[in-house]
Amino acid sequence: MSWLTVLWLVPAVTAVGVLAVPASRAEVAKWIGLAGSLVTLAVSIGLAVGFDPNGARYQFRSDVEWIPSFGARYQLGLDGIGLVLVLLTTVLLPLLIVAGWPDADHAGSLDHAGGRRQKGPHVYIALMLSVEAMVVMSFVATDVLLFYLVFEAMLIPMYFLIGGFGNGPARSAAAVKFLLYNLFGGLLMLAAVIGLYVVTANASIGVGGHGTFGLPAIADAVADGRLHSDSGVMMLLFGGFMIAFAIKAPLWPFHSWLPDSAVAATPASAVLLMAVVDKVGTFAMLRFCLLLFPEASKTFAPLIITLAVTGIVYGAILAIGQTDVMRLIAYTSISHFGFIIVGIFALTPQSQGGATLYMVNHGISTAALFLIAGFLVSRRGSRMIADYGGVQKVAPVLAGTFLVAGLATLSLPGLAPFVSEFLVLVGTFTRYPVAAVAATSALVLSAIYILWLYQRMMGGPVRPVEGPGAARAAMPDLRLRERVVVAPLLVLLLVLGFYPQPLLDLIDPVVDHTISTVQPESGGAR
Repeated sequence: MSWLTVLWLVPAVTAVGVLAVPASRAEVAKWIGLAGSLVTLAVSIGLAVGFDPNGARYQFRSDVEWIPSFGARYQLGLDGIGLVLVLLTTVLLPLLIVAGWPDADHAGSLDHAGGRRQKGPHVYIALMLSVEAMVVMSFVATDVLLFYLVFEAMLIPMYFLIGGFGNGPARSAAAVKFLLYNLFGGLLMLAAVIGLYVVTANASIGVGGHGTFGLPAIADAVADGRLHSDSGVMMLLFGGFMIAFAIKAPLWPFHSWLPDSAVAATPASAVLLMAVVDKVGTFAMLRFCLLLFPEASKTFAPLIITLAVTGIVYGAILAIGQTDVMRLIAYTSISHFGFIIVGIFALTPQSQGGATLYMVNHGISTAALFLIAGFLVSRRGSRMIADYGGVQKVAPVLAGTFLVAGLATLSLPGLAPFVSEFLVLVGTFTRYPVAAVAATSALVLSAIYILWLYQRMMGGPVRPVEGPGAARAAMPDLRLRERVVVAPLLVLLLVLGFYPQPLLDLIDPVVDHTISTVQPESGGAR
């Protein structure tokens, strides 16, 4: 059994084990889930130690016959970009389980009819681990059909995390909206996957007269001219893949499901969605769109960059106008995903390296800000910004960590997102200067929404206990469990803000290979 199989199998088996624990032992189920996530983290660290950045493109490979009747194989392989996203996922999951520890208990208290839902905590933890297993597999799958299956399958546990374990009366509607949007994209992708198989069969790329779903084989055929990536059929297939990934990312105007889902989910589930699951969309743009459809990627790059820049400005402006702190943070993610997609399709080494690094840094900064906001909301019971004031006087650690996470979100120099945003803008400016200049407007807008948010919630006089919408004067500061969650995230933001080179050493060789495929004349030079 390969180590990549172990990587996704550990959380999957742990999820089954959690469900097998008696309903009366909910606390045991949570500890088992946490242990499984820590084992998965240990495996990913082992893979990182054994990974050679200058070695083969895909390492720790596994290639086993899966569905021989039409050439599908169980193919796994890890490259540098997949590795950094695997590390992001496996680092966040234990922290999210700890952060959502009380959410699991609450999830098991009552069902919609008011009756006891004994399996709630078990199901909650099992769903989190199931998402982890599928996301990790999506980062290492090198068979297009296998990737498609986990790309779609991860929607099911996320649907139940939002609709079954979320907050508020709108959680069911938000879950349905999330599912319908992503299923629509998945149907387009399925048609494109089938079409790609037919194209490879006609070009005799597979074995024994079959087509192939193998990413390396198809990418090699595109690179050496056996598949003409500039054909009309390949352009249409690119559209099927790209729309599916744009919805998952989400790219404006396919974004409207995200704010509703983020607000309806528990804070830990929302972070899992925005910091982990959504990264599958941007990762797939790099791995599949650019390698399989280089000509289509170049042809549609100006359009995609225009949409992404629109999303950058749109998300930032709407964030300024929000009265709900959780919805505000969700709109900031739409703006940040715009930066990632601009970097990918600017098609320069700097922009793509920055975009990949941005995926990691956005995951960390969003996790920190959203979880701290969740801890604050759990104390007051309200998401409305106007219900808070003077928090820094009664809970200075909570306010201080919120400020650091907020400053990371606006890409303050010295914190991790600054490096990635700088690389994206510099790399984009060399090819699309107008887009780069327009995107920089978000730097001013982000300062407005973060600093104004902090001033309204953390500054000013302490709200009295009595009166409508008043915050508790005796609001407790961060507890030990909450500090255990927040501290590693803030440390990562600081360390990667000053020393991102270890991640760039993993990312750069993959980016250079991708650029040399899409832009052969550039040679991937930096």
